[in-house]
Amino acid sequence: MRNTGCQYCWLPICWIRYVAMPIPSRHAYTNRTLLRDQAFRNLRAAIVDGTLEPGERLNDAELCAWLGVSRTPVREALARLEQIGLVTVSPGRSTTVSALDVRAAAEAQAVAASMHELAAREAVAVLTNADLDAMTKANTRFAAALAADDIDGAIAGDDAFHDVFVHVYGNRRVMSVLDDVTPLLRRLERARFASLTGRSSVAQHAHIIELARAGDAEGAARANRENWLTLKPE
Repeated sequence: MRNTGCQYCWLPICWIRYVAMPIPSRHAYTNRTLLRDQAFRNLRAAIVDGTLEPGERLNDAELCAWLGVSRTPVREALARLEQIGLVTVSPGRSTTVSALDVRAAAEAQAVAASMHELAAREAVAVLTNADLDAMTKANTRFAAALAADDIDGAIAGDDAFHDVFVHVYGNRRVMSVLDDVTPLLRRLERARFASLTGRSSVAQHAHIIELARAGDAEGAARANRENWLTLKPE
C-alpha cells in the first residue's frame, strides 16, 4: 500500500484531525466581569452605609437573590471585599461583615492622607478656573448637607471636593489605592459628619481652595493632608 503521509510528518494523513480550539466569547467574559463589579459595588455600599452591619453574617443564597446574580460573581465580590478589610471569611464556616478595626482604619487614613496630599501637590499647577469652581460648588453642597444632617449628601459633597485634585492629577495607581482604602474610612466619616467636629471641614476646604487658587501647591497639599487626618479612628 502506498504511503500517503505528509512530507513533513511521518503520520498518515488519514490519522491527522484538526479540531478548532474553543475560544471563550469576549462578550460572555465582559458580562461576568460587569456582574462581579456590580456585586462588589453594591455590597461595598451596603456595608459602608450600615445596611449590612458589623458582625452580620452574609448568606450566599440571600446575596444572590438580592443582587440578582449567580454565586460566582458574589463569591468573587466577597473575596475582593475581604482583601480590603470589609468582610471576614472563615473557610467552610461563615462570611461576616468586619467590625471597624481601629488599627486598620488608622492605616487606611494614613495612606489616604498621603495620596490626597500627592494629588493636590501635582494638580495645583494645572487646575483651571472650572476646576476651582467645581471645588467651591462641592464645598457649598457639603456645607448644606451638614446643616441639614444629610450624612449621605455630606459624604458625596466631600468626595466631589477631593475628587477634583485626584482626577486632575490622573494617576491611575493613586486612584486604585484610594478605591481600596477609602471605604474603610466611610464609617468614620459618617460618625464625624454627624457631629459638630465635621463642620470644621467646610472651613478647611475653603482654605485649600484659596491656596490652590494662589498657586501654592505645597500649602494646598499640606492642608489637604491635614484635612484627611482630622478623622479620628476611635
